[in-house]
Amino acid sequence: MPPRQFSAREPSRDANAGDDNGELREQKPADQDASKRAPDQADPKPKQPNLLRRHPYWTGAAALAVAGLAALGFFGWLIYLHPYETTDDAFIDARYFTVAPKVAGYVTGVDVTDNQHVEAGATLFRIDPRDYQVAVRQAEARLDSAEAAVANAEAQIAVQRSQVDAARDQVTQAEATLKFAEDDAARYRDLARTGAGSVQRQQQTESNLRQQQAGLSQAKANVAVAEKRIGQLEAQRASAAADRDNARAQLDQARLNLGYANVTAAQAGRVVRLTGSKGQFAPAGTGLATFVPDEMWITANFKETQITDMRPGQRVDVSIDAYPDHEIAGRVDSVQPGSGTVFSMLPAENATGNYVKVTQRIPVKIVVDHWPTDVAIGPGMSIVPSVRVR
Repeated sequence: MPPRQFSAREPSRDANAGDDNGELREQKPADQDASKRAPDQADPKPKQPNLLRRHPYWTGAAALAVAGLAALGFFGWLIYLHPYETTDDAFIDARYFTVAPKVAGYVTGVDVTDNQHVEAGATLFRIDPRDYQVAVRQAEARLDSAEAAVANAEAQIAVQRSQVDAARDQVTQAEATLKFAEDDAARYRDLARTGAGSVQRQQQTESNLRQQQAGLSQAKANVAVAEKRIGQLEAQRASAAADRDNARAQLDQARLNLGYANVTAAQAGRVVRLTGSKGQFAPAGTGLATFVPDEMWITANFKETQITDMRPGQRVDVSIDAYPDHEIAGRVDSVQPGSGTVFSMLPAENATGNYVKVTQRIPVKIVVDHWPTDVAIGPGMSIVPSVRVR
């Protein structure tokens, strides 16, 4: 390889490079001193103004907005939440019952269908009435016989009273005859004493006097017997009257049984759980359907801490889960004097075992002003009542 040749400028570049290296060597101690400085001794930077100084108007507007929202929330709570007590443990309640015939028989007609609304007095079921119609006719015949017996007893009493009157007339006649016999016997007794009359005639008058006395006694006895006979006849009439009353009661019962052959609605309401059918034999008391009256209310189980200010008559806003678009108004009717567990089938026994305090539920009865008529309402449906207590 041929030797490298240097130009005339190269020495000067080297010289400049040497000068640069010298400057670097001269600056290196200063850089090392700067690197050795502590961070807190670095050159301070200029501070920026805070957000409030940079945007005072926007910050004030935001503070006013927050305060306004807080005030709005407070007044919303004060107006819409604080005055009310509400619970979702509430249901529609009613005194529903089982429809059952009072007399046994075959069902000859079912005049209702499932979930049908009926008015009071409407016929629900019809039982075969023929047996009860026969019983009515038999009871009418017994009543006629009893009334005839009473009439016969009254007629006998009337006849016997006439006989009593006749016997009393005989007593009066016997008394008059006896009076004459006494006077006649006294006259002939005086004549016989003076010798103007015969002893035989005196004896005849004495005998006649005793006969008349016996006749008077007999007539009085006949009066007594006749009067006692009236007592017997009156007792017979009383017995006949009792039989007549019994026959009349049997007739009334027979007519009632005939009326029970038509099972009617005692009040307005709906027929649900229809199980009776035509041709079915229904013993007395057998359930044929369940009846839900129109009279319904709400049983709301509030916590015991919620009824502090709750009183009867307070207004209630009611919401039905099934029909949230219906607005219903009501009022508090009564508050049960005791928790629901106390009146349950198995009440709690707090005196045994470990005790854990649990907030009790108090049933509150709420009556509704007007139930909606365009939808089906029945017991067990969930309700959310809001009672204005403040």
